[in-house]
Amino acid sequence: MHDLTKGSIPKHIISMAVPIAIGLLIQTLYFLVDLYFVGQLGSAAIAAVSNASSVFFFVMALTQVLNIGCATLVSHAVGRKKQRQASHVFNQTLALANWATLFCAAIGYAFGHVFFAFMTADIATQALAESYFYWFLPSLLLQFVFTALSAALRGTGIVKPVMSISVVGIIANIILSPILITGWGLGIELGVVGAGLASSISMLLSFVLLVRYFNKQEQYLQVRWLSFALKVKTIRKILNIGLPSGGEFLLTFLYMSLIYWALSRVSAEAQAGFGLGGRIMQSLFLPVMAIAFAAPAIAGQNFAARKISRVYETFHITAFLTCSLMGMLMVLCLWIPELFVTGFSDNANVVLVAATFLSFVGLNFVPAGYVFAISGMFQALGNTWPALLSTFVRLSLFAVSVIYLVNQDDFYIEQIWYCSIVTVFIQALVSHLLIRREFNKKLVKAPSKTPEQTCAVAK
Repeated sequence: MHDLTKGSIPKHIISMAVPIAIGLLIQTLYFLVDLYFVGQLGSAAIAAVSNASSVFFFVMALTQVLNIGCATLVSHAVGRKKQRQASHVFNQTLALANWATLFCAAIGYAFGHVFFAFMTADIATQALAESYFYWFLPSLLLQFVFTALSAALRGTGIVKPVMSISVVGIIANIILSPILITGWGLGIELGVVGAGLASSISMLLSFVLLVRYFNKQEQYLQVRWLSFALKVKTIRKILNIGLPSGGEFLLTFLYMSLIYWALSRVSAEAQAGFGLGGRIMQSLFLPVMAIAFAAPAIAGQNFAARKISRVYETFHITAFLTCSLMGMLMVLCLWIPELFVTGFSDNANVVLVAATFLSFVGLNFVPAGYVFAISGMFQALGNTWPALLSTFVRLSLFAVSVIYLVNQDDFYIEQIWYCSIVTVFIQALVSHLLIRREFNKKLVKAPSKTPEQTCAVAK
């Protein structure tokens, strides 16, 4: 357990963000390697894998409930010096993760084909999407318990073991992807099935290593692996904090699905181009997400300890770093978007759609970075509903606009990207107003305590 209520805030952010960033950097390399070899299979394969990968955001919505709810409540318990409470919250999160794994396994294998029948542009793309998804699904199912374990550790201020384990799994994925997709060394080319299988094997490896870490080295948190009993009071607390953040990812899933649906009216090449551009955009976001993921544990512990000035400092530094990094990425995407997409497909139309997408959405990057920083503060303060509200405002405006435009005779793809730019700026404005309101309610009207008072509260 790391006490984040003392010492330099910038140092804490860097010490937590660097290992997260390293892990996400390796993950970025995996995304690009996987994308490169899938791209060699043709535009239909890219469209299929991209369609199937959009389900990742649905699973992320569910895991985010566990992730944010657990990490926030554990960080608060640590800040109040209540070790038993931290372990209790962790084990209740683990019980939820066990139930979610069983539920999603049943839904995924029973109804996956229904989703792809609706979302894909043609039968060939649908068949490839289903083949990939059924072999990719085990990696998604393992995410639930893995998320519960990593969130609990992050709440205590520990991130390096999880990042190291994730890096091992990602490296395994990078090695397995070309072997299983193209048949290197085996002589058996599995295509999109190989991409899904590589992800599942590498995730299983990471999962086993993290379980081993808990059994061998973790001492602060006590774990009960086969827990399925749920305590209503604790579950309500976890869901109250986690559901809005999960809702944000669910809205992201709906956002991605809406775009794929709109592009299915155009062609599989258009879907492939968006899938390629979207994957690259997600990869570019990862370093910024590392900072955003580090901030809630730091601000959360200091909020629970009533060290208000340190909460403000964490927010200001996080916002500066996320917006600065996004600004640099924006310049690259506006200036040379082709640099990021050339080589991933030999289809000129796919590359054109992907490059055009990046050149437009690059304008979103700075406001998106600010939204990331604000969302982290909502998590730290234990109220993530405002973040969900700002995301809902964005998606509602985007959905209404896109559905209207798709049904017009003069519809063209760039109109979707225009809608995206406008709605992200609106989301950033709404988030800014909401975080000012939350700060005023929870920080301005709640004066900081002296160290002596803080110790008394902890006791």
